[in-house]
This record gives sequence, structure tokens and C-alpha cells, in this order.
Amino acid sequence: MTGEQALYAATVADVAEPDSVLLPGHDVPLGRWTTVRRLLPHRQRRLIGAWCFVDHFGPDDVTGRPGMQVPPHPHTGLQTVTWLVDGVVEHRDSLGSHQLVTPGQLNLMTSGHGIAHAEYTPDDHPAGMHGLQLWVALPDETRHGPARFEHHAGLPVRQLGDARVTVVVGRLGDAESPARVDTPLLGAEVLFDGPGGARLPADPAFEYGMLAMDGAATVAGTDLHPGSLLYLGTGRTEIPVDASRPARLFLLGGAPFEEPLVMWWNFVGRSHEEIVEARADWTAGRRFGAVSGCAADPLPAPEMPSVRLKPRDRHGRSG
Repeated sequence: MTGEQALYAATVADVAEPDSVLLPGHDVPLGRWTTVRRLLPHRQRRLIGAWCFVDHFGPDDVTGRPGMQVPPHPHTGLQTVTWLVDGVVEHRDSLGSHQLVTPGQLNLMTSGHGIAHAEYTPDDHPAGMHGLQLWVALPDETRHGPARFEHHAGLPVRQLGDARVTVVVGRLGDAESPARVDTPLLGAEVLFDGPGGARLPADPAFEYGMLAMDGAATVAGTDLHPGSLLYLGTGRTEIPVDASRPARLFLLGGAPFEEPLVMWWNFVGRSHEEIVEARADWTAGRRFGAVSGCAADPLPAPEMPSVRLKPRDRHGRSG
């Protein structure tokens, strides 16, 4: 048994409910200066609703360091969600968008058929850096559409029990984010300033997952700490959360996404041929446009793997 397999076996044994799975993340370097904990996709769970990619970065002290530096790179077939709890990130894209995102604000970019963007920490930045970078898979009816960028400085906030809940994407109870969604979806920050509990309303048709950004909590009977993602399945009408100390959690949810996906590098498609075409277009300077105002050279696409890429469903099964 490898170290990763031993960790997975240990965490699964600690799960309180049979439909839940505690998924350990792993560290991935993001450029030269930033390391993230990748929580999704996972070998045991590829999606939660249409959420297909979850990176948690920080908390890091970036005093005297450049922080996040991600040069221009392409995307297809997805939305990017940038959510900060500390620091600042500057976004530029090939639509001409230029936007700072700070804690409590949302940057949402819809790639459609193709877009390029860069994200970096400005030279004059705070000492801390902490947040999430997430992807949402677009359904077939909209994934070939035009690219878009949205910035939302104000998002709905509700007090649910002892938790302050910010609805970042989608709807929770009577609170709905203004951000665009193309499938039934939810993303919400759940903040406890001290010990307390909450029962979060849930849609039985949704599957859910929860991660801890800071602190720890017991979610549906399972202890949750930073570094893991708790998959909660479907069929719930509420999600009980209890914290013995201050904690910051993030809730993901959505209707199960049934379209098989091919995910490779920065592309989400449906076939090997689509990925090959997207890579060729990026390499040739087609489709994605240029990111103005960014001095960094665009990221070169890696070489395609030697084996054919196969579409996989939300359980990881190949088609």
C-alpha cells in the first residue's frame, strides 16, 4: 500500500455516514511561487455537480515575495471562479477585462469556445494570500458560446444559526448570487466566528461537498480539516455543521452533471480530437486572443500524452 493509499484508507474509515467520502487533496505547484492543494478532480470523485476542479491556496505569507504569478493561458468549456479570503489578485483577459479581486468579491470568467487570461499578485500587495480557484464545467448547449467576464463586489449574505453564509454562486434558501450559472449549482462560504452550529438547507436533487479553508468543523458527523474535501452525496434536505472554534468552510453543490468530460491541461472538452484542436489553436495563436497589459510570455502548451484521452463520467469511468 502506498502512502497515498494508506491516507485514503484512514480518512475513509473516519467518515460517519455511508454515502459520504472524505477525499484527501495533494499539493501541486502553480508556477514558480505558489503551491496549491488540489481537492478535485480526485480518483474517487471527479465532479460535484458541475464543479470539476478545486484548488485551495494559502494561507501564505507573501511579504517580499511575488505571490501568484500565472502568465497568459487558454481555457475552453468551463467557468473559472476566483474567491479570496486574504490578499488581492489582478485579472486580465483577451476580452480586454482588467479587474482586481479582493476578499468577499467574485471574479467569474466564462470561457465558452475559448478565452485567454492571466492572474497575478500586484507588486503593491498585502502580506497574506489565501483563497480558492475553482472550475465549473459548461454543459453542451453553452460550452461553444461566446466568452464573458463578470465581477461581483456585492453578494448575498445570510445568518444561518451561528454561521455567516455568503452565497458566491447559485442559490441557498432565499439567497441567490447574481453570478451566471448554466446548470443548477451552489457555491457558498460558511464562516463561524467562534464555537457554534448551523443546519444548512439542502436540495435533495443536489450532490454536495464541503472543504475547510481555516479551522475545523464536524460536517454531517465527520470531522473536517483543511486539506480534504468531504463528499456528501445526494438526497439531503439539510447539512448539519458544528464548529468548536472559529472556522471558514466552503460548500459546493449542484445537480449531478451527467455529460462525460475530457479534462486536459486548461481545457474541458468531450473528445480527444477537441483537445488536440484546442492545443493546436493555442500554439498557433488562433481562437483565444491576446491578453493585453501583461508583460509575461504566454504559457506554452505541454505535449499531448502518448495515449488517447478518453471521456470520463462523474464517477471516473471511461466511455
